[in-house]
Amino acid sequence: MLVIDVGTTSVRAALVDEQLTITALAPRPFPPSSPSPGLVEFDAADLAALVLDVAGEVLAVTSEPVAGVGITNQRATTIVWDRATGRPVGPALGWQDLRTVIECITAKAEHGLALAPNQTATKAAWLLDQVEGSRKRDLCIGTVDSWVAWTLTGGSCHVTDHTNAAVTGLLAADASGWNQRALDALRIPASMLPTVVDSSGVLGVATVLDGAPPIAALVGDQQASLVGQGCVAPGRAKITFGTGGMLDMCLGADAPSSSQRSANGTFPIVAWSAGGALTWGVEGIMLSAGTNVEWLCDDLGLLATSAESHDVASSVDTTDGAVYVPALLGLGTPQWDYGARGTLLGVTRGTTRAHVVRAVLEGVAHRGADLVDAAEADTGASIDVLRVDGGMSANPTFTQALADATDRPVEVSPVVEATTLGAAFLAGLATEVFGDIADAEANWRPSRVAEPRTRLDRDVWRRAVERSTGWIPELSALDF
Repeated sequence: MLVIDVGTTSVRAALVDEQLTITALAPRPFPPSSPSPGLVEFDAADLAALVLDVAGEVLAVTSEPVAGVGITNQRATTIVWDRATGRPVGPALGWQDLRTVIECITAKAEHGLALAPNQTATKAAWLLDQVEGSRKRDLCIGTVDSWVAWTLTGGSCHVTDHTNAAVTGLLAADASGWNQRALDALRIPASMLPTVVDSSGVLGVATVLDGAPPIAALVGDQQASLVGQGCVAPGRAKITFGTGGMLDMCLGADAPSSSQRSANGTFPIVAWSAGGALTWGVEGIMLSAGTNVEWLCDDLGLLATSAESHDVASSVDTTDGAVYVPALLGLGTPQWDYGARGTLLGVTRGTTRAHVVRAVLEGVAHRGADLVDAAEADTGASIDVLRVDGGMSANPTFTQALADATDRPVEVSPVVEATTLGAAFLAGLATEVFGDIADAEANWRPSRVAEPRTRLDRDVWRRAVERSTGWIPELSALDF
């Protein structure tokens, strides 16, 4: 299978065989620009060119035909383009972009719509507002999966899948179709939206690639990671520790009654869809994970590289009472306090560099435990084993701290980016390389397992979190 993986800061193409082994990989950096604070954007035409470049590179190393193409992507990033010319009408607005905060507040006050600025809905409306007469033009609105599928099929397919559509803010709560009430409120013509298709299923032909392989999977990055780590049975869960942290948990076939956040701060997602059937899950979000280690390196100068955090932190057995709350961008699940800020407590004259570095790793681990607690409380399900991927999963000190904070085994993905494996599996499922979704679990082979050793003090942690909240009251008052 050929996988196109468009992340927040990079684009990768990979060849993955039937044992879910990556046999060829072409990564390229593709960071977005930030023309001013809160704005995150990029040129969609440049993305399209880069996708074709990396796909061509990996296809050139094999003489074997590709069974199918899987596309996985950063979710909710929004692109609007002309259907006839294929040219974007403005910049692609990244999921982190915050330029529509006021529009979200207005939508809630005037229309009762609970929308967040990281969703597609207000981004699409904003882009249409920038082009005079745009709502009368024949335009396409899509997320990154839609744009890549359009690019690979030479403009013949304008589609998205349920995992991406469900986080746009524009899909009905039961995923039965686009939410006309939201479209009317934002003045978004339904004709501009993509057709919603299964995550796993042949949807078109990649005519611009050698061999014209079928496009057989579209899936959001977090859901791809869920499948890639074999979390396809109810109660299975993973956390991806990248720049931020995302817990996703598989639930089953029962649709949620609401698309809004639950009492403990998680919200429903479509985990994947195949054969016309949807599998649901829940998601919890940590706004900053690896960002905290980057802060130690780039801003404080305590580390030369992120990888050094393991050696430095493991040089001491404990934090010696220091506690760090990783709230550099606020707190997500369960508090959802955008005004919380990073907090270092319990510092004494004897606190060393190693203690601080260990406190940062343990703080992120505690936040991971918070996500697990929230998912279990909101669903009533039990997470017996936690699976992890993302850059921080390569750090043994961190994964041990996570096992200690959650008091359960932590299984580490054999590859840092399990998104690639999940997209490959769903493409293989559609093209009969795999026979059943349960094969994803059967193919799971963790690189290592961290068993809990010493329970981290969760009561002290909760006291520290209380100190970090409400630091910027104006931001703490925001509720999306």
